[in-house]
Amino acid sequence: MSVKPVVLRLGKVAYANDAWKNLSKIANVVTIPETTTREEFLKTLKDPKSEVSKAQIITRTFASVKQTGRFDEELAQSLPKSVVAVCHLGAGYDQIDTQYFKDRKIQVTNVPELVNDSTADTHVFLLLGALRNFEYGQRNLLAGKWPSVGAAGGAPVGNDPEGKVVGVLGLGGIGRTIVKRLQPFGFSKFLYHNRNRLSPELENGCEYVSFDELLAQSDIISVNIPLNKNTRHILDAKTFEKMKDGVVVVNTARGAVIDEAAFINALKSGKVRAAGLDVFEHEPQVPQELLDMPQVLGLPHMGTNSFETIKHMEEFIVENVENIIKKGRGITIVPELKGESWIDESKPLA
Repeated sequence: MSVKPVVLRLGKVAYANDAWKNLSKIANVVTIPETTTREEFLKTLKDPKSEVSKAQIITRTFASVKQTGRFDEELAQSLPKSVVAVCHLGAGYDQIDTQYFKDRKIQVTNVPELVNDSTADTHVFLLLGALRNFEYGQRNLLAGKWPSVGAAGGAPVGNDPEGKVVGVLGLGGIGRTIVKRLQPFGFSKFLYHNRNRLSPELENGCEYVSFDELLAQSDIISVNIPLNKNTRHILDAKTFEKMKDGVVVVNTARGAVIDEAAFINALKSGKVRAAGLDVFEHEPQVPQELLDMPQVLGLPHMGTNSFETIKHMEEFIVENVENIIKKGRGITIVPELKGESWIDESKPLA
């Protein structure tokens, strides 16, 4: 009888228990206690008596960073030689320093596409809400100040989409889904900036412009880029100065693509008139000054917080694991590792 491959599951499973139960037919699924610290985890990885030290595939959630810390160089070097893949539950995988896993020929997969609809819905809500100054009225309504503060709960008059230019920073899967949802609202034009121009089919009517042109022409900046060393603080004091006065900024990507201190100053000065934010630079810690601003419509990272999306994501990570076991490679290899010959040459585990 052959020995089942060992899968180390880091983080909780909310809705895909059946999928994991089925996986257990072909894999030995092991976990670690929620109270585990990074130091304890690193020790367990090297303990030959622990099943963890025999892991061949590791799955992880965003929240599991509390037990393991970042998947950085130290952790990559500490993984047993048996590990062939790390499967991340999410589209963004900035908690993983992929280069160190690439160096060790360990596959890294994520869960793209499945988050597009839910994130785009959240983005549209924040964009329209910020454009219309809904947060002002909401706060005064809850505080019992309406109608004493005036019509519309004392909120400044907002704007309709009519005549407004939307600048999409990052026209990937999520960005394209956002544009599709926004097109019926009557915006005048959609600009976009990527590292490279897309094919006309993927552009779907959006106009490709340089980064500086996007900043200068957009009434609304829609942020949809991953966080990495090249995008951290891509929106800072200098870039805010290049934007239109009274611009609206919406971010459902990662908080640290924006320099939060510079962002607060831009909001205080009125350079940025309003913002819709689902992410923050040091979340869950958010500056009180930012929280107190009625021109900021904020959410506590709720972009994919829906039953359907979470279930689909959890089930898909199991599909990635199954594919690695049966075919040797993950379904959704992250871009930094695509095209690596050693991945194509990987052998099934069972």
